Amino acid sequence: MQTPPALILIDLQRAIDDPLWAQHGPRNNPQAEERAATLLAHWRAKHWPVIHVRHDSTEPDSAYRPGQAGHDFKPELSPLAQETIVPKHRNSAFIGTGLEDALRRAGIERLVLAGVLTNNSVEATARMAGNLGFDAILAEDACFAYPVRDRRGRIWPAEDVHALSLVNLDGEYCQIMLTQNIVADDFFT
Repeated sequence: MQTPPALILIDLQRAIDDPLWAQHGPRNNPQAEERAATLLAHWRAKHWPVIHVRHDSTEPDSAYRPGQAGHDFKPELSPLAQETIVPKHRNSAFIGTGLEDALRRAGIERLVLAGVLTNNSVEATARMAGNLGFDAILAEDACFAYPVRDRRGRIWPAEDVHALSLVNLDGEYCQIMLTQNIVADDFFT
């Protein structure tokens, strides 16, 4: 039997609710945490590996900095004692963390990714997963983006930022799927 896929939840911490993120407007996928919690419940019921990536910012003013309330995981997505927590200081969960080695030692080749932000840590992690040869799936409705101002001053809506990240990743680095299809009973058989 093939090793079950690992669920990798990226930066689902309270810091993402800081009003600073919404300075250019609201995020997309307001149900993303609910969808991530659906994935988490499914993985826990199957006793499959769950990895919580936690951003430990080294920036003094960051809400993600250890010791700040924003550093805590969102309550509905908090790790259980037996679940792995991977602290990171960069965008990608693979840079400087030992995540790749841990997955290889466990024989895990398939990954399901969810978290924040689609165009930042989620995209960086998905790109590296694909480049490292993992068979990765990104749950498009279990991640989200905020609006972004480009170098010319144009503000791109969150839905566009999210969609562009997904189209850049799809088929090249990972497969893009909805949560309901990932948790379908026959998907990983």
